[in-house]
Amino acid sequence: MWIAYALLAALFAAVTSILAKLGLEGVNSNLATAIRTAVVLLMAWGIVFITGKQHEVTNITQKSWLFLILSGLATGLSWLFYYKALQMGDASKVVPIDKLSVVISMLLAFVFLGEKADVKTILGGLLITAGTIVLVV
Repeated sequence: MWIAYALLAALFAAVTSILAKLGLEGVNSNLATAIRTAVVLLMAWGIVFITGKQHEVTNITQKSWLFLILSGLATGLSWLFYYKALQMGDASKVVPIDKLSVVISMLLAFVFLGEKADVKTILGGLLITAGTIVLVV
């Protein structure tokens, strides 16, 4: 089931890039990011309340709060830089560079999460990197 969710995430990320590029015309990239973030915030809290999970907020540990806040800051910075790059460059060039986050995430997972780096994973990361270089250069 996780593969279906991952594929849906990829689909919506792709649609997001195209919609964002269209919506950025004549709009400051930081303002556009703020609008996008507000929509995501409302949608996420709406889902929390619709599913009745809002009471679980009191069960979150300090460690989880810390890492969720840091993750939110990283997401915000990612979106700000992404929208600026998307506003200035072609989506067909910006998106592949942004997706190098896959390779960087893999490397960070090996180092910080102790995940195993097998031959298939390393080869996949190298192919993603090579594909990005081919698309952008």
